Amino acid sequence: MTPILPGSIAASGRLATLGVMGGGQLGRMFVHAAQRLGYITAVLDADPQSPAGCVSHHHIQTAYEDPRGLAQLAALSDAVTTEFENVPAAALAVLAEARPVAPGAEAVAIAQDRVQEKSHFTACAGISGVSCAPYAVIVQQADIDAVPAHLLPGILKTARMGYDGKGQARVRHAAELAAAWADFKKVPCVLEKLMPLRAECSVIVARGWDGQVVCFPVQRNVHVDGILAVTHVYASNMPSTQAVQAQAATQSIANHIGYVGVLCVEFFIVDDGSADGLLVVNEMAPRPHNSGHYTMDACDFSQFDLQVHAMAGLPLPQPRQHSPAIMLNLLGDIWFDAAGTERAPDWQSALALPGVHLHLYGKHEARRGRKMGHLTVTGADLDKVTSVAHQVATLLGLPGLNA
Repeated sequence: MTPILPGSIAASGRLATLGVMGGGQLGRMFVHAAQRLGYITAVLDADPQSPAGCVSHHHIQTAYEDPRGLAQLAALSDAVTTEFENVPAAALAVLAEARPVAPGAEAVAIAQDRVQEKSHFTACAGISGVSCAPYAVIVQQADIDAVPAHLLPGILKTARMGYDGKGQARVRHAAELAAAWADFKKVPCVLEKLMPLRAECSVIVARGWDGQVVCFPVQRNVHVDGILAVTHVYASNMPSTQAVQAQAATQSIANHIGYVGVLCVEFFIVDDGSADGLLVVNEMAPRPHNSGHYTMDACDFSQFDLQVHAMAGLPLPQPRQHSPAIMLNLLGDIWFDAAGTERAPDWQSALALPGVHLHLYGKHEARRGRKMGHLTVTGADLDKVTSVAHQVATLLGLPGLNA
């Protein structure tokens, strides 16, 4: 990979341009990071009001697999990334015929299919010592009939297209398992054993074309109704030995497939009777992650900065967290009062508090459950950060902070 230097002139005579598949908020924050370094940006997304498309130099308004759109993105860009794991891997493979693509289609394909993902985690377990929850693959009726009793109760998850709690169902016994699979139209699924959950965490790494890997601190996460609500990032957020283990496992997962770009791996901490609990790998996201948004305010390099560095072949600096941080996810629910009437949240009061950083994503319509933005509280003192975060959560009616 020949580095694509900021402000350099391509053979076509244009300034160095970085492309992104997907126009959501993750693409928007990538575009901002790339533009800050001096790159021109190009976004491919069919939505004319996509958050990333609205702030990019170029917005190609086509479907992800449209041949003309892909050809236009390849012609404009010196390298391409993705902001969403469900961008078709086949489209990334087409782009890779003409331009460097990070992450590659093979890595994205693994993250798009829970069966492949579980197989990958199992292969890495011998190196990292961190395995996934016991599971069974369900593709036909015979698999339902053969499910061992010890996997129930469990969680049935569609193998593809599930995120933020979608495509999942809790099943207590064989009859509920069969009914849930039927509700999912009998598509390929994975049944995971339901384990006693103590906490959830995630790790974000960036890996370069040369195999260099840098790692962010471990994020402790709280989900509400399957959607991330709160992220805690500070030295005491989890036992240090467990944090090191999670970081090592994430690097192993990235190295095993020669990953290039920013990767997030999510873990469960389950109650196995030990003092700290057992670390279990859950899933991976081949892109920056909601739980890493705090890096824009609490670290000297954000996850989006490193996404730019990795795809462009620039050096990967080891990011340093300079402030404890609590990140609060902002869903469209807080735009509605108790009677269901839409009104603006009380930003005036929230922004009057110290260390509050508001990030809205430029979405034109607030809907319940829709990610509209996030808010990060930082400061020199963890007690003060925690106090302010609780005040903000009360002001805006945000859930999950006490979990």
